[in-house]
Amino acid sequence: MALQDVCGLPRGEWDWNPLGGAATQPGAVGHYAFGAREPQIALPPGRQPSEFLKTHCEDGSDGHQIELAHGTTTLAFTFQHGVVVATDSRASAGSYIDTKVCNKVIEINPYLLGTMSGSAADCQYWERLLAKHCRLYYLRNKERISVSAASKLLANMLAEYRGMGLSVGSMVCGWDKKGPGLYYIDDNGVRLSGPLFSTGSGNSYAYGVLDSGHRPDLSVEEAYDLGRRAIAYATHRDSYSGGVVNMYHMKKDGWIRVGRTDVNELLHQYAEAKK
Repeated sequence: MALQDVCGLPRGEWDWNPLGGAATQPGAVGHYAFGAREPQIALPPGRQPSEFLKTHCEDGSDGHQIELAHGTTTLAFTFQHGVVVATDSRASAGSYIDTKVCNKVIEINPYLLGTMSGSAADCQYWERLLAKHCRLYYLRNKERISVSAASKLLANMLAEYRGMGLSVGSMVCGWDKKGPGLYYIDDNGVRLSGPLFSTGSGNSYAYGVLDSGHRPDLSVEEAYDLGRRAIAYATHRDSYSGGVVNMYHMKKDGWIRVGRTDVNELLHQYAEAKK
């Protein structure tokens, strides 16, 4: 394994097996645990992920460094006409900008949206798995899953893998029988309901704009402007955020994509308006 060689790990030494024992023996139950007597979390045998990260990331004791540098700005808030979701579009890989047009909103189904912050791979995998469970729920029960239940499903799935190296900070929003709903979920299984949330490295800047401008009685255009303004100012201050503002609006009859606006154009407009 190339990564194992780069990190200087000895070959053939596995110190952790999720199914118990020092290592998987020939003929033993594989990591999918189909033959196990009791249900177990499916993980490949190997080094304990959390211990590996502690050793090989910042301040590692063996001199090997893996810099998990990442960042983004995503936000969502409820108001009288539904939920507005806005994100930036810069995807960074360490010190490099990988792309400036990444869509960080995951379209789970026509009445549910999820956002990505943290590891793009983790967010995409778990929210696509959530989309599958939501579809199965609809086929079994002949009705859409509620926003609360969908967020609980995602939180429960992530809680099973707590401390195993996942990096997820997501918001799930939608519309059901109770109206618009918004929940925050992270890789520790935390699940919170609220009128507004922002995640990512630029969230503190976005919160400053949201807290000063958010009201339940916002008009649609005022809500769109608030979302764009919060993302634009966050990208101005946060070096890991940038690109364009991707905006969605969750309505009673499903979500619509509002559009994409370049943050540089927005910042020039705001600067001109102040003169």
